[in-house]
Amino acid sequence: MRNTTRIFKALSDPNRLRILMMLREKSLCVCEMVDVLNLANSTVSKHLSVLRNVDLILDEKQGRWVNYRLANSDESPDIGFVLNHLELQLKDSSQITQDREKLTTVDRFVLCAPAVVSVHQTG
Repeated sequence: MRNTTRIFKALSDPNRLRILMMLREKSLCVCEMVDVLNLANSTVSKHLSVLRNVDLILDEKQGRWVNYRLANSDESPDIGFVLNHLELQLKDSSQITQDREKLTTVDRFVLCAPAVVSVHQTG
C-alpha cells in the first residue's frame, strides 16, 4: 500500500502528468521539457526527481545530456496501469495536445547550446 500511496502523490501535480505524457512521445532532456512546460530548470528537475523516486521514469546519460524516459514494465510493474489510465483520462486535454505539438519543434541542440559570450575590446 505504501508504494501505491507514493505513486498517487507523485501523480498529484499537473506538470508531472504533462511530463509523463511527453515522455510517452520520446525521451527528453531537461532543456526540452523546460521549453515545453515553460517552467524553471530547477522546478522541472524537482518534478523529474519525484517521478524517478517512484520508478515511473529513468535517466540515462548520453554524451553531455541526461535523457529521461519512461520505465518499461520490467523496470516498473505499475507503469502500464499508470500510463493507460493517464492516456484515457487526458486524451481530450488541450494542454496535452499543445505539449505534443510543441515537442515537434523543440531542438535540444539549440535549447541546450552553451551561451556564446561576446567580448568587446576597447582600444
